[in-house]
Amino acid sequence: MEPLIVLVVVTLVILVAGIAGVSRFRPWPVALRGGLAAMFILTGSVHFVYLRTEIIRMVPPILPYPDLIVTITGVLELAGAIGLLWRPTVTWAAGGLSLLLITMFPANLYIAINGLATSPEDQLIPRTLMQILFLSVSLAIWLFYRRHRSVRKHGNDFGLSK
Repeated sequence: MEPLIVLVVVTLVILVAGIAGVSRFRPWPVALRGGLAAMFILTGSVHFVYLRTEIIRMVPPILPYPDLIVTITGVLELAGAIGLLWRPTVTWAAGGLSLLLITMFPANLYIAINGLATSPEDQLIPRTLMQILFLSVSLAIWLFYRRHRSVRKHGNDFGLSK
């Protein structure tokens, strides 16, 4: 649930800042980028501290080296978060994070189906709905910047040209 809260709160804060007059935060894709980046900084960080053991248990036993898989996915999440914040890499980061969400979804199914879920939001339906939302946000960012990649070639890395 924490990733969802971070995504929503940070996105809303950036949107409000844009409405309040911070022009670089005015476009909605910038707010989504900030919210998704904050979410992936949170989720990527827990691959190394706090929840590492629980995340390793999420890796289906059919896969070898679960600790290595968790390390690699954590690094990819953190790299993707940073990539979302730098305009030249937004499309690659959003696309990569979308693929990562799809690739990691079986681990979410595994914990829900095998009774390893420790909280209500880890159950199959809530977790699936959250994953669909996260994937929708990352794909919305990817599609927007893919369509508008030639619009801005110079200037502020964090915003869009009008």
